[in-house]
Amino acid sequence: MSAIDIQRWTAFSSEPAGGNPAGVVLDAGGLTDAAMLGIAADLGYAESAFVVAGEDGRRAIRYFSPLAEVPFCGHATVAAAAAIAEADGDGAISFETPVGVVEIVTATDSGQRRVSFISVEPDTTPLPTDALADVLGAIGLSDQDLHPDFAPAQAFGGNWHPLVVLAEREVFDGFAIDPDRARAVLDARGWPATMIVLWPESADRWHARNVFPVGSIIEDPATGAAAAATGGYLRATHAVEAPARVVILQGSHVGRPSELTVDIPTAGGIVVSGSAVRID
Repeated sequence: MSAIDIQRWTAFSSEPAGGNPAGVVLDAGGLTDAAMLGIAADLGYAESAFVVAGEDGRRAIRYFSPLAEVPFCGHATVAAAAAIAEADGDGAISFETPVGVVEIVTATDSGQRRVSFISVEPDTTPLPTDALADVLGAIGLSDQDLHPDFAPAQAFGGNWHPLVVLAEREVFDGFAIDPDRARAVLDARGWPATMIVLWPESADRWHARNVFPVGSIIEDPATGAAAAATGGYLRATHAVEAPARVVILQGSHVGRPSELTVDIPTAGGIVVSGSAVRID
């Protein structure tokens, strides 16, 4: 078997030291599930993407954390698309993901590559009271810390996430994650990805922290699927008047600043965009 070309990219930043790193394997057709999981574990990133060429120009893609396969990962989608664009040139890419088809466009301006993907149809449902208590307990907060204008919810943009909005910036910056408790809550509730914690600086500028204990990681520095879920939540709860654009800032709490642009149409999938750069 020939050597596996494992690339390393970071998504939602134009700097290798920012954004969310992901491993990318563009020719994963000969890899078993165990081999893909092993590569993801060795890399130690939150997720890695494994791509297989398909028919009619569409590629199949799968995502693995160091612990298990996950249904969808936005930042690894961006990383994989950037890797394809580096090899084949910018343009349209279609990924067949475990949650449905995701359409992507890449473009380069002044040497900076940006990737946009359209999420699957988002969804938002209420967050049960007992689940809310579990989420808040995992980050050492109470319902007194919640923003009165934004109801807690479960939000879907490829994965289901619990989502809460905090009222005060100081509380948002200062909460501490109990990784063991957070992992137990995520597993028990069947949430495959992150807990979304938000603070609104303004109507179109939001700050996010995504709780995701996996391996040595406790907090995800940039989460495209969560950004899509957030866009769907903002539309469903009429927190924005669609069409709208919001910017989500994330990652500064773990030393990897990230910026995600979220375009919210009146209907259909949410468009999440950001820069991507290869990690040497």
